[in-house]
This record gives sequence, structure tokens and C-alpha cells, in this order.
Amino acid sequence: MAATPETVHWRGVHHLALVTADMDATVRFWHGVLDARLVTTLAVPAFKHYFFEVGTGNTVAFFEYADQELDSFAKPAGVPYAKAAQFDHLALHLPDEDALLRLRDRLKAHGCEVTDVIDHGFLRSIYFSDPNGIALEASWWTVDPTGRPVDYSDERLFADPDPVPAVRELREHGRLRHTVATRLVDGIVEDLRREGITLDS
Repeated sequence: MAATPETVHWRGVHHLALVTADMDATVRFWHGVLDARLVTTLAVPAFKHYFFEVGTGNTVAFFEYADQELDSFAKPAGVPYAKAAQFDHLALHLPDEDALLRLRDRLKAHGCEVTDVIDHGFLRSIYFSDPNGIALEASWWTVDPTGRPVDYSDERLFADPDPVPAVRELREHGRLRHTVATRLVDGIVEDLRREGITLDS
């Protein structure tokens, strides 16, 4: 099929959705260590879903699933691993509802399955897949929480009724009482040692 004349007006990555077994530690690392501000939260009985700003309109988000054992692992970047299950889906950022509807129509015109628009409150989305089976989402913020001061008491954006302790600290004190330390994956440390580089413990 010939390309449709109307271009898609992407605005970057809306959010990359990953999986965590410990949302509290995730908040302490992404917000406290990386300085990627926690800008919104939501929760349903099955999961918590928290978003960290990595640029105006761009976030990295994490799911913490309730009552679900995860077979966690660590691996160096760029090395294939059969249990690489942290990735959930990639959400791409669009400017408004009209752009979302145009993309939905474009996908349909090319024979791609796509959902109707789903209203999540502070964002609206459609869902589809690429030929590799990678789950994709296109979203636009109906209430954009990025690029402005955060109000942790705003229940439109911080909808988790039982937030992790790190969020309660941010709400009550405006800062985290502590952050979390991380370690390099063993394979990276071994590579550095082979190069004669040692790390301070």
C-alpha cells in the first residue's frame, strides 16, 4: 500500500513501561539518584504504575504487579537473554487527540489491528503491535504532569491510594529520606577487570 500523505507528528517517547519487583526502591533510585522526577502515579488492584520525567513530555514508567512472583535477573546492555522480561511496552508521545485518532486511522488503513482510544484519566492511548510482536502504545497527556512543579497531593495525577513509602516521604517532606545503592552487573565488572580497571567498593 502507498504511504498515506499525512505525516505522523511524533513528540518523542511518551513513556517506556518497565517492570519492577520493588516500587519503593525504584522511586528512590529514579527520583532520588537519577533525578528523574516522579511526576504521576496510578494504581488498580492488579498493579501500581509510576511515571518518572526524563524530559518535558517524556517519561520512563514502571509496573509493580500485585501478588506476582517475578523471575528477576540482571544482564549487561546489548547481550541477549531468554528471560529478558522487564520490558512491557513502548509508548510514543503525540500532541493531542486529533493526532491520536489520525494515527489509529492510519494503522487501520495499513491493515494493522489497533484498539479504540482508552481514557486513563491523565492520558489517552491506543494500543497496537509491531511485526516483531513488540507491544506499542501511542499516548497524549490530557493533564501533562511534566515540565512544571509537582503537587504530590493532586489526586488526578497521584491516584495510588496506598503509595509506597518513598511517595509518602515526598508528599510529607518534599524529599526522600534515603536513596538506594546499585551495583554493576558481574559481567561488566569482569570486563573492566580484564581492562585493568578496578572500582572502589
